[in-house]
Amino acid sequence: MIKKKNRTGTKIGLYLVYIVISIFFLYPVLWVLSYSFKTVPELFSVPPKFLPQSLQLDNYRYVIQNTYIVKNIWNSFYIVVLTMLGTLVLALPASYLFSRFRFRLSRQLQLFILIFQMISPIVIAIPLYNYLSRINLVNNHAVLILIYIAISIPMAVLNIKSYLDTIPKEIDEAAIIDGCSHWQILTKIHIPTSISGIISVSLMIMVSLWGQFVVPFILLNDAVKFPVSVGLINLQSSSEAITTHYLAAACILGILPTTLIFLILQKYIVSAMTAGAVKG
Repeated sequence: MIKKKNRTGTKIGLYLVYIVISIFFLYPVLWVLSYSFKTVPELFSVPPKFLPQSLQLDNYRYVIQNTYIVKNIWNSFYIVVLTMLGTLVLALPASYLFSRFRFRLSRQLQLFILIFQMISPIVIAIPLYNYLSRINLVNNHAVLILIYIAISIPMAVLNIKSYLDTIPKEIDEAAIIDGCSHWQILTKIHIPTSISGIISVSLMIMVSLWGQFVVPFILLNDAVKFPVSVGLINLQSSSEAITTHYLAAACILGILPTTLIFLILQKYIVSAMTAGAVKG
């Protein structure tokens, strides 16, 4: 009985910690959501009021009709999706190679990938701009996608390899005896078996690139081509107009796609975490 009470108390304590952490991270988002429904006078009310007097849906209507925010969200969406696909196409064979083969300089190559992952995009942004401007490839989504793929591959390779390492090698040996090639083993056994981990890695790529600001800010100069992270700059308040409520509405629209995708695919994240816990 004492053990059961201790376990119950531990669970209650953990849930309280989770609630406090959730409130800590959700509090700023809820304030932004509140701002997105307020009028200009309500923005400067003293003391500040969390709940608006009425829901000003006109803020969202204005942002959608009079700014490039919808176009910016679409830019971010297809850039991130193409980046994820390109990254997986290159990272899956590389992860399989490092997971199943032992060759000379294998450890050194993995260490090099780890070091490359630690390099911040800020370091390469300006040299890239100087180089791309000389060959007239600035303000190009295809180039931005290729750069994103290069940035994402190290993290994807190392994480996917850790999932492939959990698959027993005896399965590979049995498949080879049945006449399967290494490509068939990867596509028909490893990918279906580790699909939850692959989706988790894809979501990590999506979240990290959705909020990427420095690289597109430097490499793009057309507001129509901006991703949402850069497009929000055009809604900042100035000395001539107060646009905080419009900026808040645009921010809410900007985080909706990632939130919805996360909610739809959260079961894969949970299964990947559970598999890792069981493995450990």
